[in-house]
Amino acid sequence: MKKKARLSGKAVEGMKGLLSDLGGIARKPLNGIDTIKSALDVGTRKKAPPVGILLGSASDHDVMKGVVEVLDELNVAYEIDIASAHRMPDKVAAYAKAARERGVEVIVCGAGMAAHLAGAVAANTTLPVIGVPLKSGALAGVDALYATVQMPSGVPVATVAIDGAKNAAYLACEILSIKYPNIADRLARHRAESRAAMEKTAEKIRKT
Repeated sequence: MKKKARLSGKAVEGMKGLLSDLGGIARKPLNGIDTIKSALDVGTRKKAPPVGILLGSASDHDVMKGVVEVLDELNVAYEIDIASAHRMPDKVAAYAKAARERGVEVIVCGAGMAAHLAGAVAANTTLPVIGVPLKSGALAGVDALYATVQMPSGVPVATVAIDGAKNAAYLACEILSIKYPNIADRLARHRAESRAAMEKTAEKIRKT
C-alpha cells in the first residue's frame, strides 16, 4: 500500500510539472499571436455568406437594396459593405483578394458615374463579379454602364442594366444554383409564381 501511495505521489508531481510546462508554452506568442487563441480561431472561424455586396457610396443603397430584397426573398445569405474604388482602393483590393478564402462565391458591385468598383474587384479575384451601373451624374448612368461593361479580355464583369439591382441578385442566385440545388429549387418556384401572376393579369385584361 505504501509503495502505491509513493507512486501516486510521483505521478501527481509529474503531472504538475507537465501542466506547468504546457502553461509556459501556451503563454508564448507565435508571430505576435497567442497560441491558444490562434488554435481556437482555426476551429471557430465563421465562413462568410456566399454573396458579397459592395456599394461605391452610401447614396447607392437606395437602388442596391433591390439586391438585398431578392436575396432575402430567396433565402440566400449575404454580406454588404461600402468600398469606394477611388476613395478606398486598398479596402477594395483586400476584400476581393480574401473573398474566395473567406467563403464568398459571388460578388455584386454597384457604382455610378466612373463606376470602376466592379472592375477593380474583378482585377483582384477570379470569383464571378456582377456589376450594377447606377443612374447618377450628368449622363444618367450611361457612363457607369460603359465603365462597368467595357472590361478587357480575361477580366470580365457580368453587367446588368442601369439600376438593375434585382437582376444582379437573380443572376447571383443562378450562378449559385449550379452548386446548391436548394437555390435552384427556389428560383424555379419563383419563376413559376411570376408566370402564374402574369397569367392572372392577362386573364383580367382579356375579360375587360
